[in-house]
Amino acid sequence: MWPWGHLAVAYLLSTGYVRARFDRPMGGAPVLWLAIGSQFPDLVDKPLAWYVSVLPTGRSLAHSLLVLLPVIALAYALARWYGQRESGVAFGIGGLSHVGTDALPALWNPDATATFLLWPVLSVTPYEGSPGILALFQSSLSDPYFLVELSLVAIAAGVWYRDGFPGLGTLARTSKRLG
Repeated sequence: MWPWGHLAVAYLLSTGYVRARFDRPMGGAPVLWLAIGSQFPDLVDKPLAWYVSVLPTGRSLAHSLLVLLPVIALAYALARWYGQRESGVAFGIGGLSHVGTDALPALWNPDATATFLLWPVLSVTPYEGSPGILALFQSSLSDPYFLVELSLVAIAAGVWYRDGFPGLGTLARTSKRLG
């Protein structure tokens, strides 16, 4: 799944949870932590596998529940310490939805596996080389899963609009303070 797909799925799950539990849209800071969590496994694994070659694949270390769950627990504990429990939950939903959607194709594609969920206990097939982003994108265009992903992005964008674009104001205020 592409970054925008991971973000869309994470947003739909998280906003659904917040609306069901609290009957309100998500806050700005939690949306930003959700975005970080939804990208976290790839932000760690892809560079370390593709460019530094210290991991066997772009789905290994941070995609493994053996690593991701303690990272989420630590993020939640820190967020709770700072009175931002919802941000910690959002980061966790983002990370777990990421690895969940990466594992989904193993349900219908005999060539796909989800062994990365328990790496290094279960082995993963190492890359022969660093895949090109353009080649990966072109191969996605003929995959029906890609159309589902684009549909989810459109739905998430509509829900985000309905929710009042949470996160944008927080991001703008943070940028002003930093810059």
